[in-house]
Formats: sequence, C-alpha cells, structure tokens
Amino acid sequence: MPEELAERRTLDGRLIERLVRPALADALGLEPHPEGGWYRRTWTSPRAVTLPGGGERPAATLIVFLLPAGEASGWHRVASSEVWITNGVGPVALQLGGDGERPAPGVTTVVGDPAEGHAPQAVVPPDVWQRTLPADHDALVSRLVSPGFDFADFTMPDVDGRTS
Repeated sequence: MPEELAERRTLDGRLIERLVRPALADALGLEPHPEGGWYRRTWTSPRAVTLPGGGERPAATLIVFLLPAGEASGWHRVASSEVWITNGVGPVALQLGGDGERPAPGVTTVVGDPAEGHAPQAVVPPDVWQRTLPADHDALVSRLVSPGFDFADFTMPDVDGRTS
C-alpha cells in the first residue's frame, strides 16, 4: 500500500509541497505547518484578551511542533510573544533575526535538554524574525503564544508573499 502524502500549503491555500508524514507526526496527529515542520494546536485559553489595535484573541495558545531530521523552518514572525519549550526529543536551534523589515541572522539558542547544556525554554519577543536550523535528528517542542496565535498575525514572505 503506498504511503499517503500530506500537503504543505501557503496561507492562501497554494501547494508548497507534498511529503510523507513522519511516524511521530502520524502518532501525534500533526499536520504540515506553512513555515516547515509539523504541528497541532493542543490548547486554547478559554479567556480572551483585547488587542491594543482592537479585536480579541485567546489569552494564549499552545502547539506541539515537530521538526524532523534535516528540516528547518523558514524566516517568519508572529505579532505575539512566543515561548519554545523542550519536549525531550532532540534539541532544536532557534535563530532570531531582529525586528527590521527583513530578517538578519542573529543570536541562536539551542532549546533542549539542560543536562546537555541547552536551554529548556526560549522566548521570541513579538514581531521578531525567527527560524529553526536543520539538524541530523528529530526535535519536538511545545510553543506557547500569548496573546494567542492567529495566522492573521503571522508573516512569512517566502510563503505568504507578505512583507509585514
């Protein structure tokens, strides 16, 4: 029986690529994320907050995020604060790229097992560019976003065509 392919798509639905779902993504019920990797929202706060410019978001949201060996996420930014938390499956290198109009490679934090000298958590401030770097192993993290994540607050020029 041939393997079922998953489809990674842009925010407006255009096909980026077809790929085989990794076993861990299948076991955790994860879907391809437009930025790269695989994800599933696992929690949404029942409380809402009012945004400074108007509108509401959940106070926070949480996803589980898998970055399979050899994969990386593209430069992107989110309008909210984001906390990366290790889940004990391989470290992940998270690089920040500043808050300018375009990303500029900056500080890299490895989120993983503190016994191996890695940070158990990393914080990405609002509107700061971020990406992950490829590794030779799988990495599994949780990502907490506050105020809660909405793709309307997500910018990834290589995928969505938006620049801000």
